[in-house]
Amino acid sequence: MRCPFCGYAESKVIDSRPAEEGATIRRRRECLACQKRFTTYEIMERLPLVVVKRDGSRQTFDKIKVLNGMLRACEKRPVSLQSLEKIAEEIEQELQNSLEREVTTTEIGEMVMDRLKDIDEVAYVRFASVYRQFKDVKTFFDELTKLIDDKKLLNSDDILRLSTSAISVKTCFSFSNSMSETLPVVSSTVITS
Repeated sequence: MRCPFCGYAESKVIDSRPAEEGATIRRRRECLACQKRFTTYEIMERLPLVVVKRDGSRQTFDKIKVLNGMLRACEKRPVSLQSLEKIAEEIEQELQNSLEREVTTTEIGEMVMDRLKDIDEVAYVRFASVYRQFKDVKTFFDELTKLIDDKKLLNSDDILRLSTSAISVKTCFSFSNSMSETLPVVSSTVITS
């Protein structure tokens, strides 16, 4: 490390400690020529991630956007902010560790859904309904059925939660009378499986 006082290229490290909660390393150095001391900070270099959106446009990855999407899906659900922040960190770290500098929104959405499925099924279905752009109730119930088959949800609390979520989605979707008449049939299929 070059000395900021005399410009000599050699220095020795006197003290080294983590700073900013382990995100950087603070080093006290002493110049071997002039014996003056100075401080340097070592930080991990992160290469910028570019997100390719569905319309082909590109923008830099923003962990806050991932977190906000999960917060909306987990609204009024018993999911802690810390667990969502941890998921966002894990996703960002996984993307940073990959050799790809460009990632699609599809890949990010799948990563979020995989993790939400493990912590809260209702939040998973909410996120999936927006992310996968469910066009009607049938695609919504197909996703519910797939979730039930994957998790083998047989207890009444889980079925009640998913049914409540289905009722709230019914109010969000505008659909024809014929579609609303098939809703009880589909939900009874869900309850008996």
